[in-house]
Amino acid sequence: MTTQPTCAASIDDRQSLRAPLLYAVVSLIGFGLAYSLAGTAIGRTAFPAQATGSIVEHDGRAVGSALVAQPFADARYFQPRPSAAKYDPMSASGSNQARSNPDLRKRLAEETAAIAQREGIAESAVPAELATQSGGGLDPHISPRSAQVQAARVAKARGLDAAKVEALIAANTEAPQFGVLGEPRVNVLKLNLALDAAR
Repeated sequence: MTTQPTCAASIDDRQSLRAPLLYAVVSLIGFGLAYSLAGTAIGRTAFPAQATGSIVEHDGRAVGSALVAQPFADARYFQPRPSAAKYDPMSASGSNQARSNPDLRKRLAEETAAIAQREGIAESAVPAELATQSGGGLDPHISPRSAQVQAARVAKARGLDAAKVEALIAANTEAPQFGVLGEPRVNVLKLNLALDAAR
């Protein structure tokens, strides 16, 4: 008489566990696998370039991403904003230094002086963004003004007419998104590739 309720209880326990276990399995397969595969497939179909990192290719090889800044040491190229992350996508970050930080003020003063000397302009003519780091340290864009102050140097280093370099800047200036979001901007990598293609 005492064993029958125990067996009935164990059967009831198994039955009561069946629903949550089934739900767990379905959720794991549905959300953990199927949802991820569907999202990846839709992304690659609808946005093939963005889904693979907006990779920019030149002569059949990847030269960078349109979303990530990279340094250009040669005087024949336009320079991006400085990077606290040293242009490493795996450690994207800003400097986290406050405006009152004396180290930040010193670095900005040194950076501004170096840019002014490099471009042959007065320190007061250096756009602030060329001396400051973006929040993530990987901003691939500069303003048209920041590109224009570099135009004379690039034109001289390449033996190109300054007007041609200015025209390339204008041709590679992107309008605000949807016409209202953000400011006009120039993707440094794309501009430099356009320069390489110019004759």
